[in-house]
Amino acid sequence: MSDKTIAQLGSRYHEFVRAHPHADSAFAADIEDLLSDAGVTVDRVTARIKSWPSLKAKARRRRDDGSRAYPDPWHDVHDIIGVRVNVFHSTEIPVTLDVLAESFKVHRSVDKAAETRIAGGFGYGSHHMILEVPEGRSDLAEYVGMQFEVQVRTVLQHAWAEFEHDVRYKQGGQIDPQVDRAFTLAAGLIELADQQFDQIAALKEKETEGDDYVDDVAITAETLPGILAVLLGNRFPRSRSEHYRWLEELLLANGINTVAELSELLNDSDISKVFRSMRYRFLPGQVRLIDDLLLLRFREEHIERTGNSGNRAEHRPERLKARLNTMRQLGL
Repeated sequence: MSDKTIAQLGSRYHEFVRAHPHADSAFAADIEDLLSDAGVTVDRVTARIKSWPSLKAKARRRRDDGSRAYPDPWHDVHDIIGVRVNVFHSTEIPVTLDVLAESFKVHRSVDKAAETRIAGGFGYGSHHMILEVPEGRSDLAEYVGMQFEVQVRTVLQHAWAEFEHDVRYKQGGQIDPQVDRAFTLAAGLIELADQQFDQIAALKEKETEGDDYVDDVAITAETLPGILAVLLGNRFPRSRSEHYRWLEELLLANGINTVAELSELLNDSDISKVFRSMRYRFLPGQVRLIDDLLLLRFREEHIERTGNSGNRAEHRPERLKARLNTMRQLGL
C-alpha cells in the first residue's frame, strides 16, 4: 500500500479520535444498556478504539495472491471500534446475538467456535459480528452509519483466548508442541466446563421457580431476585445482579417498601399497558420492566426522583421523558 494511502488513512483516523475521544465508552455503555434491558446476564462489556500502529499494520496486509486485503482501509477495516461481551455461560450467547441483531444492522455474523469444531479441533471460542449503527440509536447518534465489531464469548473462553494469545505473542508465534497440545486439552476442558455451567444455570432457574416468600420480607438488592422470581415467575429475564442494587433505589425512591406494594405495581393490566406503549423489540429484563412501570405510575415524579441515578445518569432524564411521551401518545 502506498505511503500516500497510509498518510490519508492516518489523517482520517487521528481526526476521528480527536472528534470522538470517548467513542469506546459510548459503544460499551450503549450495548451494556441494551443487554441489561433485555435481561441478559453478562460479566462485562468492554470496548476499545484500535491503536494507530495496529490499524496501519492491518491496512498493509495482503492476500496470498498479493492483492490488498483492505483496498479502502477506513471502510474495509471494521474493527476500528471493537466491543467485547463476556457472558457467564453459553446459553446467554444466542440471546445476546438476538438483541444485537435487533438493535443494529448486521453485516456479518461468524461462529468461530463452530469453525474450529468443523476443522476438527478445539481452540478459540467466540462469536464475531460486524454491525452498523442505524438511525434511531439516540446514544450513538453521532456514529450513525459506522461499522464496528463485537466479540461475544463466555468468561472461560475469554480466559483461554487471552492466555493463549499472551503466550504466543511473547514467543513470536512459535510455540513448543507440548505447550500447543496442553492448550488444545485446556480448550476441550473449557468447552466441557461451559456445558456444566449451562446445566447449573438451568437447575438454578428451576430451583428459584419454587421459592416461597412472606409479606414481611424486606425489599433489598439481595432479596429482590427471589421476590421477583415468585411475583413474575420466569416471564421476564433476570437482570444483572448488580442492577438489583439500583432497582432497590428506584423502588424506595418511589415509596415501594413492601412486597405487597411491589406485587401491586406488577399487575397484569399495567404490564400490558407498558408493553403496548414501549413495543419492546425483545423481552425486557426485570429491572427495565419495573423502571417503565414506575414511570407509568409516577410520571414526572419518577423522573425527578430517579433521573440522576444509574450508570449513565446524564442520559437518563432524556430517555425517561421520551418513554413518557410515548406512553402519553397512546393515551396512557
